[in-house]
Amino acid sequence: MRKPASMWSLETFGRQRLSRYYFMRDFMYSEIAGFHGRTNIPENPDLVLENGQAFCRTLMDPLEETFGRIAVRSGYRSPDLNRYGNENKLNCARNDYPLECHIWDRDAGAQAIAGASIVVPWFADQYAQGRDWRDLAWWIHDHLPYSEMWFFPKLAALNLVWRATPRREISSYIAPRGLLLRAGAEPDEAPAMRQQRYADFPPFRGHRPPASAAYVAA
Repeated sequence: MRKPASMWSLETFGRQRLSRYYFMRDFMYSEIAGFHGRTNIPENPDLVLENGQAFCRTLMDPLEETFGRIAVRSGYRSPDLNRYGNENKLNCARNDYPLECHIWDRDAGAQAIAGASIVVPWFADQYAQGRDWRDLAWWIHDHLPYSEMWFFPKLAALNLVWRATPRREISSYIAPRGLLLRAGAEPDEAPAMRQQRYADFPPFRGHRPPASAAYVAA
């Protein structure tokens, strides 16, 4: 796919289906772009779709199967848009920051990365009543091949990251702040203790399409 050169080609790009539940358009909206009059046009559309498909099929679809609709707070950002956000202190990391997950067309192969800031509404309602964010963190750790998670105080939102080679690291701005699980380390809590935390969660219903599954653009 060529780089979108018009509104119509960008619309076609947005219609590309990433997985059973998600289309590219689900990740294209940006308050930064809307408020500041910037565009969110990928530099490498094919790589965006390739990495976005891996992210959605591996992580987003199983979450949606299990918990119902997942809210995307911040999805894909083009390198140009992300650079603008960083330079203007709009909560965007540097484009070359290793943990910046919103630029899906930054790397390929072993360095491929894609991610989004999401909210799990099913869990957010319980978090508002005082539930520990770590209950969701450990559920994801025990069920999904994530690379990084980074939790935020509002709604227990998290940056959820897919990589070709997962790091398996968990951090948070919610107390207890900091690093919950270092990349490559084993959790301090035993599996039985972690499972007790989320014993009341819905049964895992992750959909596993065959590797050759094809999704038709709408």
